[in-house]
Amino acid sequence: MSALKQGEITHGFQLVHTGDIHEIRSKAYVFEHVKSGAKLLYLQNDDDNKVFTISFRTPPEDNTGVFHILEHSVLCGSDKYPVKEPFVELLKGSLNTFLNAFTFSDKTMYPVASKNDKDFMNLMDVYMDAVFHPNIYKHKEILEQEGWHYELIDTKEAINYKGVVYNEMKGAFSSPEGLLERANQNSLFPDTAYGFESGGDPLSIPDLTYDQFINTHKKYYSPANSYIYLYGAMDISEKLAYLDQNYLSTFDKIEVDSSVAVQPPIGNSVEIVKDYPILPGEDAKDKTYMSINFAVSKATDAETYLAFDILDYLLLDSPAAPLKKAILDAGIGQDVFGSYDNSTLQPHFSINVKNSNEDKKDAFKKVVFDTLRQFVSSGLDKKQIEAAISVKEFQLREADYGSMPKGLVYSMAVMDSWLYDGDPLIHLKFEDSLSKIKQALTSNYFEGLIEKYLLNSRHQSFVTIRPSRTLAEEEASQTAEKLADYKKSLSKEALDQLVTETKNLKERQSSKDQPEDLRKIPLLSLNDVDKKAEEIPRSETEIDGVKTLFHDLATNKIAYVSLYFDASGVPEAYIPYLSLLQETLGKVDTDKYTYSDLVSEINIQTGGVGFDNQSFADKESDEIYKPRFAVRTKILTDKLPEAFDLLHEILFHSRFDNPSRLKEIIKEMKSRLEMAFNQGGQSVAARRLASYFSRVARYREQLKGLRFYQFICELDKDLDGRFDEIHGALAELAGQLFTEDRLVVSITGDQPILQAVRDHFERLNIPPSGTDEKTVESGQDGEPSSQNEGLMTSSKVQYVTKGANFKTLGFEYSGKMHVLKRILTLDYLWNHVRVMGGAYGCGVMIESSGNLIYWSYRDPNLDDTLKIYDRAGAYAESFDADDREMTKYIIGTISSLDAPLTPRDKADQSDAEYFRRVTQADIQRVRDDVLATTEEDIRQFAPLLNAVAGENHICVFGSEATIKKNKDLFGQCINVFE
Repeated sequence: MSALKQGEITHGFQLVHTGDIHEIRSKAYVFEHVKSGAKLLYLQNDDDNKVFTISFRTPPEDNTGVFHILEHSVLCGSDKYPVKEPFVELLKGSLNTFLNAFTFSDKTMYPVASKNDKDFMNLMDVYMDAVFHPNIYKHKEILEQEGWHYELIDTKEAINYKGVVYNEMKGAFSSPEGLLERANQNSLFPDTAYGFESGGDPLSIPDLTYDQFINTHKKYYSPANSYIYLYGAMDISEKLAYLDQNYLSTFDKIEVDSSVAVQPPIGNSVEIVKDYPILPGEDAKDKTYMSINFAVSKATDAETYLAFDILDYLLLDSPAAPLKKAILDAGIGQDVFGSYDNSTLQPHFSINVKNSNEDKKDAFKKVVFDTLRQFVSSGLDKKQIEAAISVKEFQLREADYGSMPKGLVYSMAVMDSWLYDGDPLIHLKFEDSLSKIKQALTSNYFEGLIEKYLLNSRHQSFVTIRPSRTLAEEEASQTAEKLADYKKSLSKEALDQLVTETKNLKERQSSKDQPEDLRKIPLLSLNDVDKKAEEIPRSETEIDGVKTLFHDLATNKIAYVSLYFDASGVPEAYIPYLSLLQETLGKVDTDKYTYSDLVSEINIQTGGVGFDNQSFADKESDEIYKPRFAVRTKILTDKLPEAFDLLHEILFHSRFDNPSRLKEIIKEMKSRLEMAFNQGGQSVAARRLASYFSRVARYREQLKGLRFYQFICELDKDLDGRFDEIHGALAELAGQLFTEDRLVVSITGDQPILQAVRDHFERLNIPPSGTDEKTVESGQDGEPSSQNEGLMTSSKVQYVTKGANFKTLGFEYSGKMHVLKRILTLDYLWNHVRVMGGAYGCGVMIESSGNLIYWSYRDPNLDDTLKIYDRAGAYAESFDADDREMTKYIIGTISSLDAPLTPRDKADQSDAEYFRRVTQADIQRVRDDVLATTEEDIRQFAPLLNAVAGENHICVFGSEATIKKNKDLFGQCINVFE
């Protein structure tokens, strides 16, 4: 690459610009493909986790969700790969480290990542063919399956709407938080693409015609409207030649009118009111959401783009956020949170209050603007400013994005300017912006932003999302009436035709791909797979007599420290208080700090301090488990003394005697649990289901599940009357838990980091033993019992789970179950629950301790899905796959086992293995089992799957109407929310 000169053409690509990005240790090359007009950015560096994305600028013009449906549909077969689901075939059998597609408010992205270069090329090829040569032109059924269709099995029955995106968005529109987020954006930009719902409004999705669908692809999926991104260590000349010769050279550059319009200021009097459904018998008091929203500058203004991200945390999202505190102190609502969306041309900032009432609107406005004016006149706290900047700077420099490759995160940042014809590198080169923002430590920098963009805004809106007990029934009736009227309008011939079309779609969905077409999907061989499992370094040592697990990994001078305190012996009645303690530490006063000052100190001295309750099930049985209260932090080595002093202060000098602060924390916990339940009903149902037959799951349910939510709700009802109980329980737990005899330490870093921790460890000053003796051993907290519950909400879809513990049924665990899981999820369940059933997601969880749970996500069905689970044994019994298919499943399974991990993630995984008694030999045995799996092995699992189904443990979270319609399936039906 160094030989390339600006203006030169290589494989059809003209080099437009080069630049160094030292912040991410990369060199950038910006190209344009001369013939087709495609734009390409390559970030060259030594990262072996290579990333490719192709994106299109796709601003919506209505609420039909056409771009969302296209995102799904183009991955359903193409000219070169004519199978029905190339995307799924890749999931089954590639070594990808990331594979997905995203619809944003104004763009559609198709990202892949892999460490294996051959696999990377395969993934690129399938995606390039998918976006430019999809089978949507040949098969209208693709739109019907992924978008929507009229379903009519028999002319005597009612017509229904079906479709994956249709059901996905029904679920999304059931969530008040989702409605709030959408309304905030729509209200600010009523005359541009951002005034529409890019994902699709369920009421409008059925307006999408096949012609509109096809014409939208023709217009927007052109290379001239594309943005190609490559990242990592690769032969870029080879990649450019491939893209040119195989795809781009066949297109001519055209003009594509896809520009995103700027919304002129709308003033400050726009108000929007929308309803969201609650159950007919649910109390509507304290269930209203309100938000004040502001348009902020442009996404191409790199400094403001970053500064408002920091301001959002400073004002609203820090545990000590002053604007949040002012709103809570005024009694406006029970939870306050900020949101700043800078992924659009005109970023917007929102101040949101939850669990409020409509009559608080004027008071909400007054406290917000009065408080903001006070910040401008008196100044923000410099310590809090320093802390907020420190949080963001640590995040930028650490570049730890969990399971998402950092190269993919960088691609999203690139698109936040590139899409709007700006410099694609400005958000990666953050040093200059950060330096300017740090002037806030000695100036009124943030106060100036508040005055300019908030107090003096001429572009703001007020949104109210209020509860309605009748909305769900009204919308269901409207939809039913609309469909009934449509049916009445059809002739007998048209009805017969609709039955035929429904039948044809189902036949296509249930048909198998031709073997010769399946072989066209590129596939690695088992020789491309490492036969040896990675061994994460872990050695056992002691620091001042405390057992220590050391993970010798490169961490760029960051010490990752975890303190695991044994939580066994906590009486059952106190178990929920462990989670309350987890959420309280670091957010209340200590002897030395107010909680506001404490939060600032945490963020200045560390990269964050987190608390978590974990329960490690033994590898052999979940009847045996190790509960641990984990304290985690990440620290630059030169700040270890101050950080350890701070940890000591939090653990041993936290004060739980402030009733108003505890009220705020409990009300926020209740609110955030409701948000999590609305977004992830399958997790709620699966955790609850497992508690019927698993002792460790029963413990987890008390800590994080519905049972814990009910505990928090009970506290919330009588906070004053139960304050002494709450205060006493938290103080007692802290005194019992945080002792040296209960502690195992984990350290991740290099040898100098280990030595630095040794040198300063005594500053933690942990007492040798507590005042309370262990009273109850884990495993003696009561027997699980099956309840088969319907967990009812106002959702329009379901989350359906069923399962059992196969070890209690006499079956043994095998590593081959990892392959079984992949086959069931990506073949059997995908085809029946998602493709034919219309659910947005589905899968099966299989644990070495014996728990096996089927789950579905945003599922329009209930009983039908349970019946599909019950037939999994028959599917396994008749399972048939040739050597190529088995190789595919094995490679895909290995890919899931080898997901790239950050040093911190590796340490956490290794720590879990230590507590679960999992050895490297066990890990290698699982890998060997996977590599040796045959189709006969899959068939041998049929009795196990039949036995699990026979236990008939079920739990469903979702629509009250659907659950009541199937009430005979349940032991009890529960209203989840009050």
